[in-house]
Formats: sequence, structure tokens, C-alpha cells
Amino acid sequence: MNKKIYLSVIIPCYNEEANLRRGALEEVWQFLRKQKFSWEVLISDDGSSDKSLSLAQEFARRHPGFKILANRHGGKPWAVWQGIKAASGEIILFTDMDQSTPLREIKKLLPWFKKGFDIVIGSRGKTRKDAPWFRKLMAFIFLTGRRLILLRNIKDTQCGFKALRRSVARQLFPKLQFFHQEQKGVKGWRVSAFDVELLFLAKKAGYRIKEVRIAWQDRDITQGKGKNFLRESKEMLTEILRIKWNNWLGRYE
Repeated sequence: MNKKIYLSVIIPCYNEEANLRRGALEEVWQFLRKQKFSWEVLISDDGSSDKSLSLAQEFARRHPGFKILANRHGGKPWAVWQGIKAASGEIILFTDMDQSTPLREIKKLLPWFKKGFDIVIGSRGKTRKDAPWFRKLMAFIFLTGRRLILLRNIKDTQCGFKALRRSVARQLFPKLQFFHQEQKGVKGWRVSAFDVELLFLAKKAGYRIKEVRIAWQDRDITQGKGKNFLRESKEMLTEILRIKWNNWLGRYE
């Protein structure tokens, strides 16, 4: 009989070779191996064009509890959703490969599920340690614009450290507009404002959400994602307006 899994950790992976070689997964392993609760780690590769997939597969062969999902390239929401569908845990956490939020911070999130919350999200605060000034500026602009439009009571919707009950994740993710838009020719690093839409749908459905302050320090050393924070912020603000519009049109009913 298979052991019941309590926590499924989903790590989307797109061109994370540098972070993998730095030992990011070893940090995850060293934390989880000491925990009393049962767990699994699903590394959901998003069609990486570097050596990320082979490095992750090599790591998984040597570390029990780690599983690899080799997906076509579809963007971060797509990679996370593939992980959710494959997850067995009662609680699902999706977190970033760079471990800017160390996995040990999950200890701050898990107790809130016992208090009846359905979704518990990490919040980075205003300091954003070691983040470049332009990233802090873009984060401030996005935060200000987003709170004027949606989710005024949530400070940080974009922190890549979110935990949900598995049943909640499986109900909400298929409703994201990302999966109802034509995805032809998806290229390069693509995040989207799916976090905002996810939390908006959760609030609309009456799920209880708790925001918890966590430690965060920019540790991402990847070079191949082609990130453009100005463009990303503009695109995400556009998507937030689309969420508002979709709600007015009743597309979330």
C-alpha cells in the first residue's frame, strides 16, 4: 500500500541550468529529508532549451522522492498545472527553482491549514533583499496598479511561494484564462499574471486565503530566460485589466 503523501512540492523549470549546477535541488533535499511529514517533489520542466532537464533527471535518479515531468514548452502556468495534475499530496506548494524563498519557509505556511485556511501564500515585504533597483521599481508599479484594480487586501500576489489544498488547486487552475487562450508559438520565458487570477478566483469562490511574511533574497543566477521586467510588468497589468473585464462579462461564473 502506498504511503499517503502530505506535501507535494512543485518546481517549474525553464532554463534553470545555472541554479541546478549551483545546488538548488540539494538545498531542497537537505530540508525535506529531515521532516517528519511525507513529501514528494515534482520538477515540472517547461521544455527547457538548455541542460536543465538532463540535470534534473540525474538528480532525481540519486534522490528518492524526486520526480521529473518533461513537458512541451507552454509557460510557467502550464508547467505548474502539469505538476498539480500529477501531485498526490494533500497540500501542494509551488515554488521557484532558484530558492530565493528557501523551502524551510514552508514551516510558516503549513500551520494555517490546520486553522481552516484553503490557500496560504508567501509575502516578501518591501525590502526585496539583493533585488536590483529596477526590479524593485517595477514591483512597486505593478503592486500599486494591481491593488487599485483587484485584491486590495493582498499585498504580494507575485511571490512564487504558494500552498493550496490539492482539491482547491485542481478546481481553480482549469478556470484560468491562460488555458482558454490560443497558445500558438509560445517562446521564451513566460510567467503571466496567473497568480493574480488564481487568487481572484479563490476569493470569488469563497476560499479562505492567508498571506504570511516569509524570508526572500534574490538568488536567481540564470541568464537564459530572457527576462524583461518592464515588459513583463506592462503585460501583467494588461492581463489584470483583462481579468476585471472577464469578470464583468461573467466568464468566471
